[in-house]
Amino acid sequence: MKILVDADSCPVKDIIIELGVEYNLEVYFVTNINHILEVGDKANTIIVDNHSQAADIAIINKAEQGDIVITNDYGLASMALSKKCFSISARGYIYNNKNINNLLNTRHITMKLRKSNKCKIKGPRKRKSADDNKFKKNLELLILKNG
Repeated sequence: MKILVDADSCPVKDIIIELGVEYNLEVYFVTNINHILEVGDKANTIIVDNHSQAADIAIINKAEQGDIVITNDYGLASMALSKKCFSISARGYIYNNKNINNLLNTRHITMKLRKSNKCKIKGPRKRKSADDNKFKKNLELLILKNG
């Protein structure tokens, strides 16, 4: 098992590295060339071009059954689930085959509303320390479940 991270806007890199070291897992942070990412020698960095889906493609190409994919992107989470990987958001929300279709449908409807300018949709709420705690707890749960 390895951990693959959609790293361009990932706020929990330190927690991921900490758990990767604790459980002796390979960790890969995938980022595009527009982002500077320093993770030290306890994790790997994969740098891709700045195409909008390049990081997602690199993650899915490297993912194998049982790996953990960390992303806030429902589309990437869906592809990871189809490869029998586990997937979790940076807020600790565990994606699964029961909830991913609803999330994808909601994203589709939200995008249509944004494009039509019929309503203003707020972005995500501000992160709290409880988000970090939930993320760490649920990532560790996935590691132990698969390990």
